[in-house]
Amino acid sequence: MAQEFRLPDIGEGLIEADVVQWLVEVGDPVGVDQPLAELETDKAVTDISSPFAGVILYRGGEAGSTIRVGEVLVVVGYEGEEWAPSDEDEASDELAPIVGTLSDEAVLLGAVDGEDRALAADRPKALPLVRKLAKEHGIDLEDVRGSGPNGRITRDDVLAAVEGPPVEVDSGVADPDSPVDPEDEEASGVESPVEDVQMMEPDPETVAEPKGDADRVPMSRVRRTIAGRLSRSWSEIPHVTAFDSADAERLIAARRALARRTGADMPVEALIIKAVIPALRAFPEFNASIEGDDLLLKRFYSIGVAVDTDAGLIVPVIDGADDLGVSDLAAGIAGLAESARARTLEPAQLSGATFTISNIGAVGGGFGTPIVPYGTTAILSVGLADDQAVVRDGKVAVALMMPLSLSYDHRVIDGGLGRRFLAMVVENLEEPALFLAE
Repeated sequence: MAQEFRLPDIGEGLIEADVVQWLVEVGDPVGVDQPLAELETDKAVTDISSPFAGVILYRGGEAGSTIRVGEVLVVVGYEGEEWAPSDEDEASDELAPIVGTLSDEAVLLGAVDGEDRALAADRPKALPLVRKLAKEHGIDLEDVRGSGPNGRITRDDVLAAVEGPPVEVDSGVADPDSPVDPEDEEASGVESPVEDVQMMEPDPETVAEPKGDADRVPMSRVRRTIAGRLSRSWSEIPHVTAFDSADAERLIAARRALARRTGADMPVEALIIKAVIPALRAFPEFNASIEGDDLLLKRFYSIGVAVDTDAGLIVPVIDGADDLGVSDLAAGIAGLAESARARTLEPAQLSGATFTISNIGAVGGGFGTPIVPYGTTAILSVGLADDQAVVRDGKVAVALMMPLSLSYDHRVIDGGLGRRFLAMVVENLEEPALFLAE
């Protein structure tokens, strides 16, 4: 019997993936856990393996095509068996086995009957990902009209509900088709429609044709993902950025000493993470997320470390950073950075950050205004340490100063709390013994 394998959510919030290349052809035999295809998700290229053994009867698209979560990736059956998508399959709802997990439970997801099926039938039809999106925005799916097959609620339906119905605004301009009394027009001070049109500003949604040579280059999936996530963060999070500098003389000296002792490279991010962890413990609002009307203060520390790659900015995550020594942190950062540039990170390595560090000093940057990653409350940007003139004991001296830029969610963190957090980070960076002794 033909068995359908549908694209699972292989990453946090995954909506779709592009087929980089197929590793099997229609008619090829395939075994359990045998790789089927390379798929490009938002930030990684991932191999997808088969949960079934048999012969490939169908592939859900060619190389370069996009497959959405819940759509058929492949169909596996017996040699000579025929399979064709049915109307019911193309209009699949959440009662179908949409999740292609590599466990036996995947086959059982559609086995709902009796009272459970009746209850499910009364619920609005929507994929789990759409339900999650609706919950995040406080949208009741009972109030949303589905535009998908069989009335299924789609992601676009939820986003339309978030934006709300269009509001009709009285423009103050008379209908050009209706008769106008010249005396009334003169008395009201309303200019003629022609004059109004001449004074109108260009529609910001309209992109003018280029007046010279231009190349139109489609944005990559990574760049589109970055654009979407940053736009959401910027539009929904009220940002505040605080600036300070730390004397990095002792920090850089400690970095060199550790490198000599261990015989391995010591990324400065490893020391910065060690300096930040005590501040996150002391000020838990910076290691938190907003969930509805609640603030979730997290007692675990998964630190995102921004990595500059040819494909764009990738932010792998170091889980349990508070339990790692500085040498383990250094090795972990180096390994993640290498995997990020090679696009071989696993989805779990790209999600779940509770706080983020961006070392823009690695590319020569100084101060900046980093954007808070969605789902967190703060991010620390670290600039290039450089010799600066400072005043000490009334005299001008030269010191190796490291620029720091802390952006945070003003809904959660006020200015005073932001300054206290940043002051503790500065104190730790200037005296590494405060965190290396832990």
